[in-house]
Amino acid sequence: MKRPLLIFFTLLLSLQVGFAQTILSETEKLASTGRIWGFLKYYHPNVAKGEFNWDEELFTVLPKIKAAKTKEELSQVYLGWIESLGKIGACKKCDLEQNTEYFDQNFDLSWLDNNQVFTAELSEMLRYIEQNRHQGKKYYVSAGKGAKNFLVTNENEYKDFDWSNENLRLLSLFRYWNYVEYFSPYKYQTDKDWDEILSTMIPKFLNPETERDFYMASLELIVSLNDGHASFYNVKTNNFIWRYRIPAGFMIIDDKAVITNFYNDSLANLDDLRIGDAVTKIDGRSVNAIFDEQEKYITGSNLAKKKASWHSTIFNGPSDAVEIEFIRNNETSTKFISRYLLNDLEIKPRKGEKFKTLQGNMGYINAGLIKINDVEIFMEEFKNTDAIIIDIRTYPSSSFYQTLSKYINSTGNSFYKSIYPDLNYPGKFIWTEGSKSFSSKELKYKGKVILLTNENAISHAEFTIMCLQSGDNVTTIGSQTSGADGNVSVFKMVDGYKTGISGIGIFYPDGTETQRKGVKIDIKVNPTIDGIAAGRDEILEKALEFINKHD
Repeated sequence: MKRPLLIFFTLLLSLQVGFAQTILSETEKLASTGRIWGFLKYYHPNVAKGEFNWDEELFTVLPKIKAAKTKEELSQVYLGWIESLGKIGACKKCDLEQNTEYFDQNFDLSWLDNNQVFTAELSEMLRYIEQNRHQGKKYYVSAGKGAKNFLVTNENEYKDFDWSNENLRLLSLFRYWNYVEYFSPYKYQTDKDWDEILSTMIPKFLNPETERDFYMASLELIVSLNDGHASFYNVKTNNFIWRYRIPAGFMIIDDKAVITNFYNDSLANLDDLRIGDAVTKIDGRSVNAIFDEQEKYITGSNLAKKKASWHSTIFNGPSDAVEIEFIRNNETSTKFISRYLLNDLEIKPRKGEKFKTLQGNMGYINAGLIKINDVEIFMEEFKNTDAIIIDIRTYPSSSFYQTLSKYINSTGNSFYKSIYPDLNYPGKFIWTEGSKSFSSKELKYKGKVILLTNENAISHAEFTIMCLQSGDNVTTIGSQTSGADGNVSVFKMVDGYKTGISGIGIFYPDGTETQRKGVKIDIKVNPTIDGIAAGRDEILEKALEFINKHD
């Protein structure tokens, strides 16, 4: 008798476990809703061409989603929803063989077959929609001119946005998540899997206790893309974490926040701040501890940028003063320093020479100041120099690389290739060959060309470096650049505040990524605390050393 009873209880336990496994959590249900809502938005022929108010469709279906308990009940909700959207005709274009060269590292619709959440019937319906997806003009997205980065279109801006409205909070999350899911060329490079980010963020958007919680969740979502172009700085986030800031820039070296420059010399002098001061603690906490805590709110493609970012939060706070512990001349001291509102800093653009001749028969060019019309002038002045140093540790003031390339490049090599989203197959990206560097088919300038760079080189600066690197005798010296390249797609969140992401992917001709990694560097030089304190430009010093050694 014992054996039949054992079998009976084993079967009963198995049935209970099996039943328990079909009960879905709130996060599982909402994550699947966010995915299906976005998939239908860009794939379903009737939805993608704008026949429905797609936000309202989400709001209408959400109560049914919440009421469903098992995957069977949930799948029936989705199937009924899809049926209400109308018939889907066969797509003749979708099966045509194309000679398109796809970049597929971002493409993943495997979730359509998730049998933990969807029934086989629902998965089959979703796959049918993929195979017969909308072709042609889209209502919610379009391609930009030239570079073809995606543009968001026809979205309701909700000018009366109320953060306490749960539907709008979820809409905000689902919209942004799907923009990235289908149109971010660099989604595959995120530190955390993008699907995991959706599940992680749902509770934060679903249950914020305060307005601050909601906006910090929005910022965390955007920063989680690990894209230096993905910023979200507005009056709300500024008031919550950036309201007051010190009048100095810094970079984190050896676990210390080292003062590198002043945004307002007079205000910095009031508290006797000095270049090279190495701050070890802020309000009694170590710099590393604060950075680790705040990193999820600091925009940047890599740590080098985050640790030297104007947007870094480690010194910022709600009060107009902060206590620091710092090292100066090998002595450790503690004092309070003032913090200021951004407008009170009265930051003025730095002035300097566009170009100049250095000792040793070398030319120097400041990429942040020169204009295209300056190129012919300084190349005439520098034509007999042994070397030209081009300082690209800032954002270029113009597209001077096109004109300058004609002097330093004899062959006109391709210097990049790119990917852009295929709007007819969302999630896939198309490779395209980039333009060639500009050349006069002869080498006009015979001397060495040295490019200086660091974490301040971002986007157009990095693209400029890539073009100039294709020259005949070019060496790049410096530290890791920002790693955010490609045209920016700008759009608004549901609350009306602007954000954006990299809209096209930029690679070297050999396929090497620039996103997150930064441009290729021949001689790496990282600033030191002693060098900063002594007022030395260690990257420029290395360039001069290199030129003199290779005369």
